[in-house]
Amino acid sequence: MDFEIIGSIRNAESIAVGRGIRDLPRFRKQYGQGQWKKFKGFGTVCLKDGTVHTAEIHWYEAHGIGKKEIKLKFPLID
Repeated sequence: MDFEIIGSIRNAESIAVGRGIRDLPRFRKQYGQGQWKKFKGFGTVCLKDGTVHTAEIHWYEAHGIGKKEIKLKFPLID
């Protein structure tokens, strides 16, 4: 990752579940079986160059496996 999440992610909500996730077979093969969900939320991030921004964050999560493949969605919100 080229960023670090500072604090907690706010307003987290599920945007896809199970078969609604395009990469579901890859997630199950790479990370294991689970009820995979795609989430989005907002949080404060520190980029590699040291600047701090509020950004929309997307990630995948399954019970017992945790958060995987955290991404920032641009443009950043300031």
